[in-house]
Amino acid sequence: MTTTSAASVAAPLAELTRLLDELAVSGGPFSGERLAALDEQEAFPAEACRALDAFGMPRYYVPTEHGGALDDFGMVTQLLRAVSRVDLTVAAAHGKTYLGAVSTWIAGDPARAARLGRRIGEGAVVSCALTERHHGSDLLAGEVTAHPVDGGGSWRLTGEKWLINNITRADLVTVLARTDPEGGPRGFSLFLVDKERLAPGALSPLPKVPTYGIRGADISGLAFHDAMLPSDALIGEPGQGIEIILKALHVTRTGCMGMSLGAGDHALDLAVRFTADATDDDGTPLAHIPYVRRELGEAVAGLLLAEATGVVAARSVHALTGEMSVVSAVAKAYVPAQVDDLVARLLHTLGPYGLVDVDPHGHFAKLERDHRIIGIFDGSSLVNRNALIDQFPRLARAYRKGRRDDEGLAEATDVHAPLRPFRPEALSLLSGTGASVVAALPAAVDRVRDLTASGAASGRLAALAEGLRRATNGLHERMAAVRYSPRAVPGHAFGLAEQYELCFAAAATLHLWLRRPDHIDETWLRGCLVKALTELGEPVEEADRDTLDALADVLLSSPPGTVPSLLDPMEGTTR
Repeated sequence: MTTTSAASVAAPLAELTRLLDELAVSGGPFSGERLAALDEQEAFPAEACRALDAFGMPRYYVPTEHGGALDDFGMVTQLLRAVSRVDLTVAAAHGKTYLGAVSTWIAGDPARAARLGRRIGEGAVVSCALTERHHGSDLLAGEVTAHPVDGGGSWRLTGEKWLINNITRADLVTVLARTDPEGGPRGFSLFLVDKERLAPGALSPLPKVPTYGIRGADISGLAFHDAMLPSDALIGEPGQGIEIILKALHVTRTGCMGMSLGAGDHALDLAVRFTADATDDDGTPLAHIPYVRRELGEAVAGLLLAEATGVVAARSVHALTGEMSVVSAVAKAYVPAQVDDLVARLLHTLGPYGLVDVDPHGHFAKLERDHRIIGIFDGSSLVNRNALIDQFPRLARAYRKGRRDDEGLAEATDVHAPLRPFRPEALSLLSGTGASVVAALPAAVDRVRDLTASGAASGRLAALAEGLRRATNGLHERMAAVRYSPRAVPGHAFGLAEQYELCFAAAATLHLWLRRPDHIDETWLRGCLVKALTELGEPVEEADRDTLDALADVLLSSPPGTVPSLLDPMEGTTR
């Protein structure tokens, strides 16, 4: 991968946004009525996926060194976000190829990666089969087996994978299989199964699984019946399967964040369109009701915190690669949960006034159902928080010692800085430097105090930043005190993990603001800090809470189809 800049993402993103607008006209594959009908029928959005193929989206799932156009992993996040603003089912269906292929990019075999890149460029769909019916997220309990055959490098694959996105429609499937009867971390291997190369009868599709959300997605399973795989189907070396897939998840979770952020954009856009026209029983416009405005402001602050986390996480794939075991776990647990909360908040506030009832195509109800599934993809919040808890001791030590990668942090938090090439070999199952975003928080707070002293920042912002530092200091003390055995994680540790996510998100917003050369409008930053501190249980002055009303004003005054965004602060991001 070559060094990249924000401009390399902007052009394809603008082109895709224009295309989606064109295809959203009545009768088009992205029109509200067409997507609603497919959802009602639980039918796959094939025409919409073909339109994304014609746009060339699969090229952005393949790194440039393997024949594609992907030189910035933030690009995948932004492209999937754009599609998800229109429909999550389409994004989840099409984006699965990216999730399914990353293991091959991580494994480091250039010839096999180039071969897969060519296949994807030719239109091949890739899926990733990890889970099984009776074991869920417990990958080490998997029963699908692959046995070597006659010492010639071939493998015999047997067993059933279940609850897999796109597995029936996929041309190739990345499969995790037990290759050592004893199992364990080195007892599993990964295989890229090409369905066309299998003998007749070697596999059979399982029935589609009805789901609460993304009803049209191809979520089902496959049963392998002594399927013979050639030697070149093996990804990496025997026994590396768990390691490769865990490292791949550090990368693919950024794609899931894009889907969640797109859903959040869509929810806010629907809410503001409704609020602009609706009134209460007395004829008062909803936009003039203080409670409604405050709730809209809270929703904006929540989405900005989620966006800050997502932006920094996607850039960290390049800039803080060795910390992705922490960054990806935080982001995948936090961003979908924050968007779920945003959707629930809007539904609770505006639902009684008819938010769902007046929507002819059921967009908001569909969005609420669909997004609940995103939190499960690539590891649920519980799984990711458990992974974070495993690193509490090293995170607490790194914070206490101020250990951080300043150069990588600067790159990750300056959205206009060129990104270094991604080095998959730098991925690690455990972070050696902790989390630079959080470890550098005290220095960032000191910087805010300096700006306040020079008149470039307000005293209120300095007080909020200082409150965040106090909360983060206390949190790390509690994290350091956690003691447990691997199979007996105390319940309160998960609460600490949630608080860590909040501190990370708030620190990310602060770093992003400080990296802007002009330190423009601090309103959005103060709103984010107010929300984060409130959720952390820290005291916040009522005058600071008024900042949330200012965020609501920004939302309500945004042009149709836009919502506030950190990528272009307070000017909105186009739907």
